[in-house]
Amino acid sequence: MSDSNSDEPALRAKLTPLQYEVTQCSATEPPFRNEFWNHHEPGIYVDVVSGEPLFASIDKFDSGTGWPSFTRPIEPDTVSEHEDRSEGKQRVEVRSAEGNSHLGHVFPDGPGPTGARYCINSAALRFIPVDQLEAAGYGAFRKLFP
Repeated sequence: MSDSNSDEPALRAKLTPLQYEVTQCSATEPPFRNEFWNHHEPGIYVDVVSGEPLFASIDKFDSGTGWPSFTRPIEPDTVSEHEDRSEGKQRVEVRSAEGNSHLGHVFPDGPGPTGARYCINSAALRFIPVDQLEAAGYGAFRKLFP
C-alpha cells in the first residue's frame, strides 16, 4: 500500500504496527512467537483488515514451522495466489481476495487431502471461536464444526 493511499491513517490506527507491516508491507512475523502458531481452539480465522473468512481450525495442523498452517482456505476463492521471487526464492504468496492483505505463503509439502501447507502470519488473522460465530456475523460457518 502506498503512502498516498487515503486509507493508510485509518489502517494504521486500526492495526498494531506488526499487523500493518505484515498485511500491508508483506513482512513476516517471527516463528514460534506469534499468537496462533500453537492455537487449537475450534473456530475460524478471518482477515484482520477486512474481516473476510479465510481458514477454519478443522484444516489447521502443526507443521513444525512456528506459524499457523492450514491445508486449505475455507473457500478456494477467499485467497489469491501470486508468484513471489523476493529474498532470492521462488514462492507462492497468499493474499486475502477482498482485502488484498498479505497473509503468508503456500507450499506443496503439506498433508492430505490437499498436499498444501498454507503458512500464514498470525498478525494477518483474527480468530472467531465457534461459540461466537453467530454473534460475530459468521453463523454460516457453524456447519463446519460437529
